[in-house]
Formats: sequence, structure tokens, C-alpha cells
Amino acid sequence: MEGPSPFSVVFEKEPAMNSLFSPVRIGGLELSNRLVMAPMTRSRADAGGVPGGLAAEYYAQRAGVGLIVTEGTQPSDDGQGYMTTPGIYTPAHVAGWRKVTDAVHGKGGHIFIQLMHAGRMSHPDNTPHHRQGVAPSAIAPDTPIFTPKGMQDIPQPRSLATDDVRRTVADFRDAARHAIAAGADGVEIHGANGYLVQQFIAPSANTRTDAYGGSIENRARFAIEVATAIAGEIGADRTAIRLSPGITMWGIDEGAEGPDLYRHLVGELDKLSLAYLHIMHQGDERLLADLRRLWRGKLIVNRPGRPRDRIGSDVAAGLADLEAYGQMILANPDFIARLKSGALLNEADRTTFFGGTARGYTDYPALDAIAAV
Repeated sequence: MEGPSPFSVVFEKEPAMNSLFSPVRIGGLELSNRLVMAPMTRSRADAGGVPGGLAAEYYAQRAGVGLIVTEGTQPSDDGQGYMTTPGIYTPAHVAGWRKVTDAVHGKGGHIFIQLMHAGRMSHPDNTPHHRQGVAPSAIAPDTPIFTPKGMQDIPQPRSLATDDVRRTVADFRDAARHAIAAGADGVEIHGANGYLVQQFIAPSANTRTDAYGGSIENRARFAIEVATAIAGEIGADRTAIRLSPGITMWGIDEGAEGPDLYRHLVGELDKLSLAYLHIMHQGDERLLADLRRLWRGKLIVNRPGRPRDRIGSDVAAGLADLEAYGQMILANPDFIARLKSGALLNEADRTTFFGGTARGYTDYPALDAIAAV
């Protein structure tokens, strides 16, 4: 049948996109391009939180991007929120992740493991110790969560005592050490999307009266202490953080002081000389520009839902050093080749995002496979 092939060129490369294919250095790594695979929960680890062979295949398929940031990975039993998410705090976890990092490095890629403590976004049925979640304050997020018994309301979390907060910081530090032992090039602290770090930031989730609550400086303290502890353990050049200023999911409300808190937080984090800052942008362009000025290191910007014809515009404008994409890379293991050639992109199958098998995980076709058919 005549007509355009499914891998024919249908987009012209925009000048803005061309700048994405230039090398860039983050920390001690020289990346071949400025495209980043954003962290995406896939819920395919085993019951003990160990990533399997499919995870190694999945990440290695996408090693053509400059940097892979893995799915959120819990630093402790308390840190687990969802079913079958991976951990990085036992020898079995380290061994499982070593297979993933070896596979990515074998394809010439680079990979940071994202450390994600879910905090109150958890349920006892989903964790190894079957205890209630922990949080800055005993305030439930008023949202259900998927469990082995189906959707259930999230119960009220246990408020962390001051000593518990310090132990949680130590859990992050130890998990970072394990990530490096597993062969990761670095770690990204998940400070976004309504999880523990952002719960400390938001007054809707944090009503503490100790050194971790109240003022802007106090609510930013936990994030700074976690970043400082990890940088001291594995080196600042292998430590990064992701933030999502202004996000309102799962009962998170940062209040009128939110933008000023992030200006303070980013200014303090800048003093640590971390590998990069990763912003999940929610639309406040003035704040993003301010954070760009405050942050002297490498900045990754992720704009969820960005259309293809805008890819590369933040790097071209000097607003970002790298750009992160999620679903586009999830569905296109050869994302770089498709951008360079202007080929059509596979559409992501949302029904296979969380849990399951190879379907919707490692079976998205690459251009060379289509050409062979």
C-alpha cells in the first residue's frame, strides 16, 4: 500500500530543538545531550521492593537520553507509599539496582536514582511493616490510595517527633550511599508532588511548632538537611533535587508564602553546589525566572504536557540547561532518534502505566524494529 511509512519524517526540526543535542556537564558527568527522562512510577518491583530484569531492560532501552532519572525509590520501610515500588535500603535492593545501572551504562547512558519518601501518601497494607504512614503533622491527605484490597482511604499519619525527623534524614543519607553502591551515577531527592519533603514545605500538611514548622526558614529546613546530609555522604556533584513549586495535589497548599519559601530554599540549596535542580513547572513564569537567577548550577525544567513543537524552547531561551520529558520517553525508547529525524512518536498507553508485565513497559516499538517489519 502506497503512502507515508510510519517512520517517515513528519516534523521539521526547529532551531530551538537543535540546541538540545549539544553536550552538557552535570556534576562529574559529561552528557551527550540535554534531554532527561523524568522520574515516573511504574510499580513493577517485586513484593520486597527489588527491581527485576524488566526494569533493567526498560531503562537500558532509553539510555540514549542524556540522563535517566528513575522512578521514585523508597529509602526505608516508612518511605513506601504505593504497592510494588522499589527500595534502596537492603542488600537485595542494591543487587537489583546494580543490574539496572549496569544495563544503562552498557548502552552508554547515565542514571540517577530518585529517592522518594511518600510520607503521609501511604497505607499500612502497602508497606512491609504494615504501620501507618509518617508525616510532619498528623493530617491525612483526604484522598484514597490503591492497595491489595482495592481503593482505600489513607489513614491519619503519625506525626514525626523531632528525633524521628533526624532519623529520616539519616535514612535518606544511607539510601544515597546504597544507590552509589548499586552503581548509580547520583541521586535525585524527590521534593515534589506532595510527598514528604513537600509536606514539610506546605502549611496545609505541616502545623509543627518546633524547628521544622511555622516560618519559611523552618519549613524549608528538612529539604536543606536532607540535601546537606546526602551531599556530605556521596558528594554534592552526585546529589540533586526535584521541586514542584505551586503544585496542589493531594491536599498540598503552600499558601501565599509559597513563592518566597522557594526563593529562600533554592538560594540555600545553591550554596551546596549540587549537580542540578529539577523543577516540575506549574506555570508561575515569574517564579521560575527568579529561581533561574538564584540557582547558579545546572537547571532541568519539566513542563508536563508540553507539545512536541515546544521541545527545546527553554534551553534555547537560556531558561533551562536541560529539559525533562516523561510520557514521551516512556512510549518512545528511541526518543532522541525520533526527534532528530522528525519521526512520529508512539502514543503512551495510560492503562499500563502502573503495574503489570512487559506490555506498555518494554514493548514500545523503536524505529529500527518498525523498519524491519
